[in-house]
Amino acid sequence: LTRIDRWFLYKLENICKVHKALKDPHQTLQNLGRAQLETAKRMGFADAQIAKLMGSNEDAVRAVRKQFGLRPFAKRIDTLAGEFPAPTNYLYTTYNAATDDVAFNEHGTMVLGSGVYRIGSSVEFDWCGVSAIRALRQLGHKTIMVNYNPETVSTDFDECDRLYFDELSYERVRDIYEMETAGGVIVSVGGQLPQNIALRLHQNEVKVLGTSPEKIDAAEDRHRFSQILDSIGVDQPAWKELVSVADAEKFADAVGYPVLIRPSYVLSGAAMNVAYDAEALRSNLELAASVSPEHPVVVTKFIRGARELDIDAVASNGELIKHAVSEHIEDAGVHSGDASLILPPANLSAEVLERVKDIGNKVA
Repeated sequence: LTRIDRWFLYKLENICKVHKALKDPHQTLQNLGRAQLETAKRMGFADAQIAKLMGSNEDAVRAVRKQFGLRPFAKRIDTLAGEFPAPTNYLYTTYNAATDDVAFNEHGTMVLGSGVYRIGSSVEFDWCGVSAIRALRQLGHKTIMVNYNPETVSTDFDECDRLYFDELSYERVRDIYEMETAGGVIVSVGGQLPQNIALRLHQNEVKVLGTSPEKIDAAEDRHRFSQILDSIGVDQPAWKELVSVADAEKFADAVGYPVLIRPSYVLSGAAMNVAYDAEALRSNLELAASVSPEHPVVVTKFIRGARELDIDAVASNGELIKHAVSEHIEDAGVHSGDASLILPPANLSAEVLERVKDIGNKVA
């Protein structure tokens, strides 16, 4: 019927059987046996998936797994197909093993990469990750890169001391951190994926180096950031955090269309859209909620014909050290993947540049 070899279908059937057993209403985390949990992990089920099937939460599943002494093993990627020994620093983690291929005695610093390339997260973040690794090595630190994109320089064999080709999830990053007894984790050079798990890592005793995860959350959470701008006197269009479509429609009617739908913890305008009427508002709200379901959606009055500027800055102890202002050629509302920017700006007055710098100082 499917023309798929039965060997593969039987393997898929095994996964389905484990899925069904975990979803059984009589099966709870309290009566889950070690063998059953180990089977699920060897089949590739993440802690979060197991938690969802059993009506629990990821940290509770992790706690049970740790109680049973279950953890992934670090294995070398065999680049020579078994023909000769391959003592590389390319590693991956798996539950289908009994021993590690490496010793964990270097206590290196972990750097999280950007993962798959997408609009707004491409080679620029890889440059940041490689720069961080090289700086750490110059300072005499052992380095551990976690990234699963082979199209990057950060996954070259000679860039870091130890490379994990693995997913950039909370579960896997924490597993590697604990196995390596790492000195800390740098999340700020990998783009959106590392940022998304920074706060959870911090809340679970992982040492996040650099900007505090609480500060990252304040910037990523649209509601919190808009509140901060109001509190420090930075102008912004009328905005509101909304939990229902009806409230969103009332707000849009009050401020007037068009409005901008802004989900939290997304990069480069993912699911961020301008709605010109109630129908577009409803459909875009559904999209925003599906892309970032655990975080609030903010709706903002969209100003037509506005000029868009970017300020990139480095601050220390609340004071700007360096900053650069770039000017968009198109008006505000063009997706960042399609936008063109000029650096230095060509059409901004000294007064505008000074005001932008003042805003940067207030935010810092």
